[in-house]
Amino acid sequence: MRVFFIGVCGTAMGNAAILLKKMGHQVAGSDAGVYPPMSDVLTSAGIELFEGFAEQEMLTWHPDRVVVGNAVSRGNPQVEYLLRSREIDFVSLPQLIGEDLIGNRPTVVVAGTHGKTTTTSLTSFALSHAGQKPGYLIGGVPLDLPSGNDLGGSKSPFVIEGDEYDSAFFDKRSKFIHYRPKVLVLNNLEFDHGDIFRDLQDISRSFSHLLRIVPSDGFVLRNGDDPNLMALPAAPWTKIISVGVGEENEFCITDFMEDAKGSRFGLSWKGDPVMQIDWNMPGLFNARNLAMASLASVLSQQICKASKPFDFEGNNPFFGTSLPDFSECAGVKRRQEILHESEQLVILSDFAHHPTAIAGALESLRARWSGREIIACFEPRSNTAVTNVFEDRFADALALADVGLLGAVHRAEKIPKDKRINTRNMIQRIKDQGKSSHAFSTNQELEDFLKSYPFLGPALVVFFSNGSFDGVIGRFAESVNEM
Repeated sequence: MRVFFIGVCGTAMGNAAILLKKMGHQVAGSDAGVYPPMSDVLTSAGIELFEGFAEQEMLTWHPDRVVVGNAVSRGNPQVEYLLRSREIDFVSLPQLIGEDLIGNRPTVVVAGTHGKTTTTSLTSFALSHAGQKPGYLIGGVPLDLPSGNDLGGSKSPFVIEGDEYDSAFFDKRSKFIHYRPKVLVLNNLEFDHGDIFRDLQDISRSFSHLLRIVPSDGFVLRNGDDPNLMALPAAPWTKIISVGVGEENEFCITDFMEDAKGSRFGLSWKGDPVMQIDWNMPGLFNARNLAMASLASVLSQQICKASKPFDFEGNNPFFGTSLPDFSECAGVKRRQEILHESEQLVILSDFAHHPTAIAGALESLRARWSGREIIACFEPRSNTAVTNVFEDRFADALALADVGLLGAVHRAEKIPKDKRINTRNMIQRIKDQGKSSHAFSTNQELEDFLKSYPFLGPALVVFFSNGSFDGVIGRFAESVNEM
């Protein structure tokens, strides 16, 4: 089959295109701004690339099927041709993944507001170690796996992030509905994606729809410490397992500690110790990611080897299954990634773009880098972060640092002023909590401020953004490395 991707250079689109190519299909794609590193990865996989969305280029390639990316909207010339002519079958990316890449394999779907990419990567790593040859599709760059995608065995588990965002301009269902989970991981649930969800109740409704398609011989692993998840409707048709710090959880994280040497904690099943972890990945949030990943991997192993549904009641699922040594796991690129480390200055890049994630990261950094002045740089960039929905919560999270630097609001001109995040208000709220704060009209101004900042002692600069921060992160780290 000849498959054409409109918007191929997105991480998920690119990885899916590569997997289709590995399956033996002919694959090509178009995008606006075809540039490295994704262009190099796609080209090396034998995927033909077209710059822009010219209708004739797609037609000349003669596709049998077209995959329309989530970022593609009406007005795109190739999309308009598909709608006008009705000559070529087209689908959303999630539908393609569910039908062509996953098929009838047992799926581990990792959902939640935070931690999806890391948990998906750790689960895939654990299953690979156990010899399960999993398929996986990861929306980032995993540091413990050869790449962010793998077809895996034809009957092996397939591990994928379950994003709650909508599937395409013509399919407003959440992406995760297409993946039909056998093992569903629910890490957490908060309001996000304010451009498509009205409020927490609206987004919770989408998660309740996901619960409805977990089969009777499947499993739901939920964060038992999250009140929003616990408030979801009951799902008596399947087995629900709670994971967390509280003693009421069946799978518990115990004795968590973090300092300059790393993080240490235990995992126990109904009071029985399973393993002790001593690793460099930061924060209680990553301990929870690992707990979810390890349990998801052993349940997947039980599902794959059982000739009948696994008899969960009274059994410890960890018996007879394999888990790797997680001590050297590094997680995913751009999750508290160290760009520079010296006695005087540490520079980190973090993908966090939600106030809860930023607060958790800063609490971890304070424990890990005790005694350093922490300077937190935040770029309001995501569709929710650029609005004033979380304005106060972002300010309170950044106040956990010693200095909060606020970059330019991404595409501010597209957000009505009465709904746009106000960085000046945030400055005042941070200062009211006894911390220093500055806001900048451009990210270049923030970079210039950092380069002239009077570091009086050991310091840590952390950048929070789900984008490039207009190149500030790389340029600042490079300027320090050249000193």
